[in-house]
This record gives sequence, C-alpha cells and structure tokens, in this order.
Amino acid sequence: MNSSTDNVMLATDRCGVLAIDLGALGENYRRLAKNVAPAALAAVVKADAYGLGAVQVSQRLYQEGSRTFFVAHFIEAVQLRPSLPQDAAIYVLNGLQPGNEERAAALGVVPLLNSIGQIKAWSQTAGRVGRTLEAALQVDSGMSRLGLSPDEVCELLANPGLISNIEVTTLVSHLACADEPANPASARQLAALRAISTGFPTLPVSLANSGGIFLGGEFHGSLARPGIALYGGAPVADRDNPMLPVVRLEVPVIQTRTVSPGTQIGYGGTFTAKTSTRLATIAAGYADGLPRSLSGRGAVYFEGQRLPIAGRVSMDSITVDISALPEGALDLGTPVEVVGKHQTLEMMAADANTISYEILTRLGHRYQRRYI
Repeated sequence: MNSSTDNVMLATDRCGVLAIDLGALGENYRRLAKNVAPAALAAVVKADAYGLGAVQVSQRLYQEGSRTFFVAHFIEAVQLRPSLPQDAAIYVLNGLQPGNEERAAALGVVPLLNSIGQIKAWSQTAGRVGRTLEAALQVDSGMSRLGLSPDEVCELLANPGLISNIEVTTLVSHLACADEPANPASARQLAALRAISTGFPTLPVSLANSGGIFLGGEFHGSLARPGIALYGGAPVADRDNPMLPVVRLEVPVIQTRTVSPGTQIGYGGTFTAKTSTRLATIAAGYADGLPRSLSGRGAVYFEGQRLPIAGRVSMDSITVDISALPEGALDLGTPVEVVGKHQTLEMMAADANTISYEILTRLGHRYQRRYI
C-alpha cells in the first residue's frame, strides 16, 4: 500500500523555494492605480504573470479592482479565462493566429488587431457568429514591432466599413524606451499616437507600460498597462525603485568542501583557488533560470554576506565561495538567498548582463512556489 505522502510534492523534493508575496503585489497595484488615476489600470499577466503564476496573480489583482488583463498569446487567454469572472476582459497582445478566431469569440477573448488582415478575419468571424465582436486596434507609433503601419491606418480610415461589425474598445500602442526618461523616443511616440488618434476621436487610448506610467500624466491615456512594476521590478533605470519586492528565492546547499590552493573548480576549470578555499554547491543552475552569464560574476547571500560564484554556472548547480563565513555556517539543506533582501532582481540582472524581466520570467518550475 502506498503511503499518504507518495504523491505529495514536499518542499525538500524541490531545488529551492520561490516565495511570491501577493500582499506586496496588491500594494504595487494600488500604488500604480493611484499614480495613473483617473485613468484605469490594467495588468499584464503574459508569460504566466512573468513566471509567478497567472491564475494566482490575476485572481489577486481582480480582488484589487483590475478588470482588464493582457496576455501575449491566445493559449494564455484560454488557460486564464476559467479562473476569472466574466466581467474581466482578457486581451491578446499578439492578436490571433488564423484558425483561432471562432474559439476566441466563443470564449469572449479580445484580440489586439495588428494588421488589416487580422481586422478582416475578425470581422468575418463576427459575421459568422452573428454578433458584434470586441477588439482593440494596435498601431505602430515608432517601435516597428506590432501594430497597424501608417499606410494601414490610412487604409482603415478610408474604409471604415472594415470595422463596421467590430466594437473597437481601445487604441493601443507600445513605448520602446519608457524605462529611459531622458530618451526623446517616448515623446515622439506620444506625438505619433496623438496624430493617429485624431482619426479615431472616440476611442480611449492606451500607451503607458510600467516605465510609461512614470513619464507623467500625458502618457497615461485612458488605460495603463504595467507588467514588471507589478512584480516588484524597477520600472525606470537609474532611479530608486518605488515598488515593493514581490519575489524571494532561496536555494539549499547540497554540499560543502574545502579545496587546496591551485584547485580548479567547475566546468573548464575557469576558477582556480589561490588559497585554501571553502566552497558550497547549491541546488540550482541555468536550467532553473540562473543565467550561465553569472559565471565568475554573480553571487548569492547568506545572512547579508555576499558569496561570490566560483567558476561556471552548471545546468543544475552553482558553486560559491563561502570562505568569508564562519566554519559550519552552511550545511546540507541550508538555504541561501538568490533573490531577496540583499540581492534584487536588478542586481542579479546587472551581474548577468541582462534585464530584470529575463531573470524573473526564466525562474524555473523546479522551485516550490509559495504564495504569501
């Protein structure tokens, strides 16, 4: 007979604990909502809410008052729809792939229409299902990534019948440099969007992402769409972070040892001990979202002490130099801080030569996710 724990995943079965503070998430939402008022505040929950769990995050943000959620792909909307009340609108930033239109209509999912082709396909779907369908129009204001081109905007304005059976809820565009307040690109995009919006004078406008919220009220429009700021990441570079931290990651030690001077450590032997060195190996690596580019650059923390990475980050483990700690401070199973009070997402991102978004969204599923 199987024991009652045979099918239970214990914390000790995992390679670490990723704690997600839903209270801090809620407070971040409230701070951002106050900043953009009287504009409304949506929530960007794409990529499984930046890796933190789209269902849990969206349900908490719904409690905080959010009624508009943005995902990137249709499959994300399919997965999220059953978890939210029907008055919550789910927008698909990338629009719909051909063949998904009728499923989206049945689910009440709202696509961003990024091309004349998508507009025609959605309009035809509305004709087939016999009712008007909601959508947002996304226009390219200067990022050259997604949205109607200037020529397509002109084509649409010349042929308003293309959207005669589509209820367009919002005119959307996206800022490319919002995290750099001094970059003039944001002002150019705002001017471009304002010029486009004269052709759609009744449509609410949505432009501000996390960084855009902190560019000032002229960028807020009718609906702001924060992502990283909700999850505690810094919305603007080179400024104090006004958001509360939402994640804490601790990973256990799986071995300690002392090596002699001249000992090479890790793949490629890229680190050589200059003196007698005490080491600890922890149970997470690049398969768990800790970039290989942290090799020889990054660190973890224990009781406020920085423990530098010694050698290369492996797939499932990292070795750190613990010589600065008292002997016996770390043992098998002792957790060390990877992200938390002493090491922010931005600190780790800087060591890895990347951005906090990538650090957050890559945190792997071998961690136990603990919601606070």
